[in-house]
Amino acid sequence: MTTTHAHEPARRPLALITGVGRTVGIGAGIARRLAASGWDIAFTYWTPYDHRMDWGVEQGATEAITAALAELGAASVAIEADLTDPDTPGRVLDEAESRLGPVTALVMCHAESVDSGLLDTSLESFDRHFAVNTRASWLLIRAYGLRFRGAPGSGRIVALTSDHTVGNLPYGASKGALDRITLAAARELAHLGVTANAVNPGPVDTGWMTPEVKESLTAATPLGRLGTPRDTAHLVDFLCSPEGAWINGQLLMSNGGSA
Repeated sequence: MTTTHAHEPARRPLALITGVGRTVGIGAGIARRLAASGWDIAFTYWTPYDHRMDWGVEQGATEAITAALAELGAASVAIEADLTDPDTPGRVLDEAESRLGPVTALVMCHAESVDSGLLDTSLESFDRHFAVNTRASWLLIRAYGLRFRGAPGSGRIVALTSDHTVGNLPYGASKGALDRITLAAARELAHLGVTANAVNPGPVDTGWMTPEVKESLTAATPLGRLGTPRDTAHLVDFLCSPEGAWINGQLLMSNGGSA
């Protein structure tokens, strides 16, 4: 155990959060919640993905997120990360560690998501989904596990997943594989005292929903509303807290009871 002198503040633990590209996103919501709970934050973003999406790039998002984290007392570092490159996960851990110290919690919010089904998914799109959603997540977990030196019981892995299937083949299939990798980590990293859980946040509107989609998903949710980044952030905050240490190896449905 590291001791500090009375005049030295205790070191804040560090969370590495991937996929924090927009201020309205789930990743940004989680970053703000963890910062408020006493964590420092390293986060990744990749603007070329936003360029391909209908919502486009949010100018100044990285700076706005960094400023919001600072207001909550967190040191932070933003890392541009192309997760299609298999060398990127290790580089991200290197930069986070060199700038802010050892990573205690790994929270994976990154995603490649382009709607297509069994008959119209291209080979390139299928491979890209698995490279980002599955392979990069495995490599991040592996790099984290190989480096983790924290106290037993302190380490956390949380992966955001999805139950999409019909009309969303490559996304749903790659997220399904991510579930298995994350749940395997709960057992295979047991010697480190690291917990690993997957969270399905349900229907959360972060700018991608059409009015028709909003209406249909709201109607399908017993609570009569859509999810928010805050809903997911509060659950992830609990899982990363000491009080959440007994939750391990679980696929958690945080979806308002939506079918």
